[in-house]
Amino acid sequence: MTADVNTDLVNRYIEMWNETNAPSRRALIARTWTEDAAYADPMLKGDGPAGIDAMVAGVQEKYPGLRFRLTSAVEAHNDRLRFTWELGAEGTAPLVKGTDFGVVAGGRLKAITGFFDHVAQA
Repeated sequence: MTADVNTDLVNRYIEMWNETNAPSRRALIARTWTEDAAYADPMLKGDGPAGIDAMVAGVQEKYPGLRFRLTSAVEAHNDRLRFTWELGAEGTAPLVKGTDFGVVAGGRLKAITGFFDHVAQA
């Protein structure tokens, strides 16, 4: 896969986290993830498109108005990706910063494992 394809895939992934319209989000998930996809980070786990959709909806409900932003280039080799992101309100310090590692199959995400690099203190 080329760098542009990987960047487009990760941009769709970030867009999915920010999409609050449920039908639009589910369409993004279908274009971005495989049917047997899996997501895991220290706080969340989602399997398959329905599980990932429920997980994203839950994050949006818990943190209304916060947005995910890609903060690095997408690095890739073979079927693996790595990139960093942040979550916060526009114009403020991020609440969370993280690094995600992905597995790609057929041009879509098969798995994401997320790590939190920084979590703001309450």
